[in-house]
Amino acid sequence: MSGYAVTDPATGRVVEEFGTITDEALEDALATSAAGQAEWASRGFAERAEIVGRVAALFAEKADELAEIIGVEMGKRTSEGVEEAEFSRDIFGYYADHAEQLCSDLPLDANPGGAAVVERRPIGVILGIMPWNFPYYQVARFAAPNLMLGNAVIVKHAQICPRSSAAIAAIMTEAGVPDGVYTNVYASHDQIETLIADPRIAGVSLTGSERAGRQVAAQAGANLKKAVLELGGSDPYIVLDTDDVAGAAQQAWETRMYNVGQVCNANKRLIVAADIYDEFVAELEKLAAAATPGDHTATDPTVYTPMSSRGAAETLAAQLEEAVAAGASLRVGGQLAETGAYVSPAVLTDIPVGSEVYYQELFGPVACVFKVSSDAEAVELANNTQYGLGASVWSTDLERAKKVGAQLQAGMVQVNSADGEGAQIPFGGVKNSGYGRELGPVGMDEFANKRLYYVGE
Repeated sequence: MSGYAVTDPATGRVVEEFGTITDEALEDALATSAAGQAEWASRGFAERAEIVGRVAALFAEKADELAEIIGVEMGKRTSEGVEEAEFSRDIFGYYADHAEQLCSDLPLDANPGGAAVVERRPIGVILGIMPWNFPYYQVARFAAPNLMLGNAVIVKHAQICPRSSAAIAAIMTEAGVPDGVYTNVYASHDQIETLIADPRIAGVSLTGSERAGRQVAAQAGANLKKAVLELGGSDPYIVLDTDDVAGAAQQAWETRMYNVGQVCNANKRLIVAADIYDEFVAELEKLAAAATPGDHTATDPTVYTPMSSRGAAETLAAQLEEAVAAGASLRVGGQLAETGAYVSPAVLTDIPVGSEVYYQELFGPVACVFKVSSDAEAVELANNTQYGLGASVWSTDLERAKKVGAQLQAGMVQVNSADGEGAQIPFGGVKNSGYGRELGPVGMDEFANKRLYYVGE
């Protein structure tokens, strides 16, 4: 697809097409953003918070409408779309309420007779390159701290998300965000490169593929621009033991199938102790076999919705074929529908460790399960990946789980939980999962000028 369009993934029908921005209009947007940012930065935290707080309220008020948009746009279940809009409300609300405190000056010990502090100041216009899997939440975690800091943002959303990106821009206008402070552009890849090179852009944040991250990092580096990259992962989900194998499998399955498996920090590798492995896999097979296809309006949890696009579904199906050819066992599911973007939920075992497909990210409804005979083997397998976004460990013995968790190479580790997230909790990874953090207190720091202000007598 060369341009921006809404294509219903359930049917493959093109619903609406959008034109790419012209170079002249993009130049106007840049000029307006630069001017708008300067005025916005001159306002106090209280005034910015009042406007950003209205953004938060509008996300909640329009949650049903916003959910319907992305249901058609990228197939998200309506209930999950509402949750996403409400989470976006929480993020904008968190920064509206806490940004002034998070940006307070840090006093330093200075030479006798002097006074020194570190200030957090805006740096200008920040470019955000956003993905399709969470069209509102991803924008919220990028835009909220930057707007409260006094930066302006230009957002280039995914090409399959033109309606949701327009809806966000409309919310900003309705909330009173000044012209140029939040700008949505339907830009081409060449225009993105032009934007990164433009001196009016002070930094760039990308959530996307590892390949896109390498391109953006190279372009940002060539132009000496700060970048934040969130590039996905192959997160381990280690089950050391359990008193309820069926319940543990159910929880792992539900976690994996959220958003039809299209989650950056999803539990993409289930690492299960040998003594419960067979029963655990059998339970997963039952859950996968019970799944039936439907559209985004389905309320039955056994109904699975389409993936974001036919291309995404075909890519996943090809990866499953590659895994089987390498020696893996496709226990159930993994069938690509003749029409639409449906891939039946799958259970995949026996992927050869070290094979090419083992190191790939399977971004869709596939539970990959591995058997281990010891905690040490679980740690070794968990860390055997080029990614390092999230990880989780489960055990009835908390100290045992904590000991394993302490050894995991990831930006986010959870023990006996898959729900360790929130507006106040940082998100980000290590290794090829990218660098930088969003959300929480540290989310204010990525595009801040942490300026030393020294006053001598």
